[in-house]
Amino acid sequence: MSRVTLSQWQMLAAVVDHGGFARAAEAVHKSPSTLNHAVHKLEEQLGVQVLEPIGRQVRLTEAGELLLRRARQLIESAASLEDVATRLAAGLEAEVVVAIDQVFPAAAQAKALERFSETYPQVRVQLHESVLNGGIEMLYDGRADLVVSGIEAQGFLGEPLVTVRFVAVAHPQHALHKLGRSLDLRDLAQYRQLVVRDSALRQSTNAGWLKAEQRWTVSHLNTSLDMLRRGLGFAWMPETRIAEELNSGQLKPLPLPAGGIREVPIQMIFRDRDRAGPAAHAMAAALKQAVVSECALNDSTDSNERP
Repeated sequence: MSRVTLSQWQMLAAVVDHGGFARAAEAVHKSPSTLNHAVHKLEEQLGVQVLEPIGRQVRLTEAGELLLRRARQLIESAASLEDVATRLAAGLEAEVVVAIDQVFPAAAQAKALERFSETYPQVRVQLHESVLNGGIEMLYDGRADLVVSGIEAQGFLGEPLVTVRFVAVAHPQHALHKLGRSLDLRDLAQYRQLVVRDSALRQSTNAGWLKAEQRWTVSHLNTSLDMLRRGLGFAWMPETRIAEELNSGQLKPLPLPAGGIREVPIQMIFRDRDRAGPAAHAMAAALKQAVVSECALNDSTDSNERP
């Protein structure tokens, strides 16, 4: 058995986090003497001094910093374990929060939501249609149970879901098409590029070629598509989103020898797979199944699963 209890580590963490025994006692609803005794007992049991007095306050010793850093992993794991038990005891979650990048095939998204609704009609769904880092930011903040994104998330393991192909397009009557020849980046730089704004609040980034002298930035992919139809610029668009326009001739791929087509792998990421409830797992399964079924009908996206 461990010589030091989890409660002792929690009390030490509280003292450090709140800057002293008195403030920590108020925060955790224990007496200062109880916290003091617990920390001194911990030091005695380990044979290591973890705190040292600095005036009226205390701070971690070098050894204390190392030990508490490791102990916080235990504290977090214990909290996660209790949360898993609580979720299991409560059964089905009342709500699932999903962040799906706007480049994800719309037909697959609709199919997944339809399938989920049939199985869990009483579960509320919050769908955030994110762009670039928006979904990942929600993941880091703990605001989404499930994220579908083309951006890597540090500290999380993603599951490959689908590869989306982007095509540089413009209206058939756009000036770039009227040049009547192959284009290069110098040609594009003279005309307006349409881009979709990163939905992240803190660490937004730009993606794709952005060196056009004119650039219009919008908040949703559908707005960019509407502007393309009106001949207001050019853009790289997910091929699944413009299949109808390409077939009808409303939009036309730009004649770029290189760079006209690019592919983005999309992955699905759980905030915490073990702590996710049955509804969140069902949503993930619905998304995977929808990608497989829709890709069988549409060759412009490549599924990372095959039936």
